[in-house]
Parts: sequence; C-alpha cells; structure tokens
Amino acid sequence: MAKPKILAVVGATASGKTSLGVELAKIYNGEIISADSMQIYKGLDIASAKPTPEEMQGIPHHLIDFLDRDVAFSVSDYVSLANEKIKDILSRGKLPIIVGGTGLYIDSLLNNVKFSDGGSDEVYREELYAIAREKGNQYLHNVLAETDPVSAESIHMNNVVRVVRALEVYHITGRRFSELKAESRLVESPYDSLIIGLDYRDRQTLYERINLRVDEMGRNGLVEEAESIWKTGGQKTASNAIGYKELIPYFENIMTLDECLDTIKQETRRYAKRQLTWFRKNTRIQWIFLDEIDKKSEISEKSKKTIENYWNV
Repeated sequence: MAKPKILAVVGATASGKTSLGVELAKIYNGEIISADSMQIYKGLDIASAKPTPEEMQGIPHHLIDFLDRDVAFSVSDYVSLANEKIKDILSRGKLPIIVGGTGLYIDSLLNNVKFSDGGSDEVYREELYAIAREKGNQYLHNVLAETDPVSAESIHMNNVVRVVRALEVYHITGRRFSELKAESRLVESPYDSLIIGLDYRDRQTLYERINLRVDEMGRNGLVEEAESIWKTGGQKTASNAIGYKELIPYFENIMTLDECLDTIKQETRRYAKRQLTWFRKNTRIQWIFLDEIDKKSEISEKSKKTIENYWNV
C-alpha cells in the first residue's frame, strides 16, 4: 500500500513558514500541525510568534496553545500527539502539513524515531538541575561531553532539559543517549514526506526581518506579556523562549527597554543560525530561497511546482 503523504514547511524564525503553510493548506485541502516547542504552551503568545486567528485564515491548526506552562513536554510526547493528529487529519481525507522550526520535533516525527522509555530518576534529575543552577549550563554540558560526546555535539548547552535527559538516560541504562537514538531510527517511516525549507541566500536579509519582528512584538504587547509571566513565577518554561528572560533586567531596573530588545534581537539571530545549521544537515529538504523571488505569490507557486514534481500530481 502507498504510504500517506505528509507535507512539512520548515525554516528559521521569521522566514514566513506560517504564511506559506496556510497558503498550501488552502490549495491542497490541508490542516496544519505545529512543530514549535514553545507555541504548545498557553500564554506564551507574542514571543513565540503564535499565529493569530487572522493569520490562520480559518485553517485548523493543531498542537498550539494547549499545555499549561508548568507541564513538562518531551520530543517523545510531541511525536505521539503529532501521529494522533496525522491519523485524524488523514481519516478526514485531508493533507497533514507540519509547520515549524523545531528541527528535533520534525526529524523525529518524519523519521519515525522510536523512543526507548529508559525510565526516570527524579532525584537524580533534580540533582542535575541543581548543578546547572549552581555551576552553570556550560559545566553540565561538559559533563555530558565526557560521557556522550555525540549527544553533546547535537545538544546546545542552554537546552538544559535535553542535556539533563541525556545524562539521566545514561545514568539509568548505562547506555549513551546517542546510541539509543541511532537504534531508534532503524524502523522505516510510515509516511511519504516532502519537506520544503525557506531560507535566504543573504543571511543579513533574514536578520533584518528578525529585527523588524522583534520591534513589532514590542509594539504588540511583548513587554506586558513577559512581565505578567515574570510576576506570576512562570519563568521556568518561559526561560527556554527567547523574548522573556531577556526582559528581566528591564523589570529589575538594571537595563533599559531598548537594551533588552537589542538583546532579544541578538539571541533570536543566534537561534535562527542554529535552526538553519540543524536543517542543512537534512539533504531531503527542498529549499526555496526567498531573496530570489520577486513577489510573495511566487513563493506558493514555486512550492506548488516542488510538490507536483515530487509526488507527480
């Protein structure tokens, strides 16, 4: 039997993924499944660039704004829920379209990564978090590098949740997280997936878009949203979302608002670079370079040609 078709739209933050995903959903009778590790949380709206009802244009969006901020959520959880949504969308004769910039989520879903439970040790896990708080993220990342250099290379030191999980798995099973991950990829994917990537030949163009987006977020209530989270003690989850922790010095009268917004721009540009580094390792992605296109309408037209050529439709 033919595998069900799955479309994905990926790229760095501010590259226009949301807009293209909606356009393709309208053309191909699709529904969108978000692949964003921060848009899943309630209340993290502006900094995570959660699509507004106007931007959704009536297209159903799944796995957005459904989880309380104090609830832990893993890539395994994402894959499980996304597979359920895919099954539901396909049952209604529609095309599932994965849209997002969290490469780990997308790769794990489309490559059919199987996650070994590995168990858990909450006491040990809290010890690791305490080490990170006391000695810093770099110190904990160095510990991971000594036990599992492959995982350390792929996990950024500031992604403390993943660093801790990799160390926890090694502590419980005695096996490296990277080894278990490699074994999990041996099962063939049940999907016939096409991945369209959005990027710019001139990286500075993307950076300028990021700067403009941060300015717009500031005008649209980012500061008020971040201050509300800060005052209610919701910073644990938000600490992983660029645009919240960077504003704390402003709330504490240590830095000016403009200085904090400049920091957000800088951190967002760095994040975009990491996203693109991740996606460029995937040779299956069909790239569209937006600075080679004159009109916005040409983006969806070029995407249509890519889809039709790939699936011979």
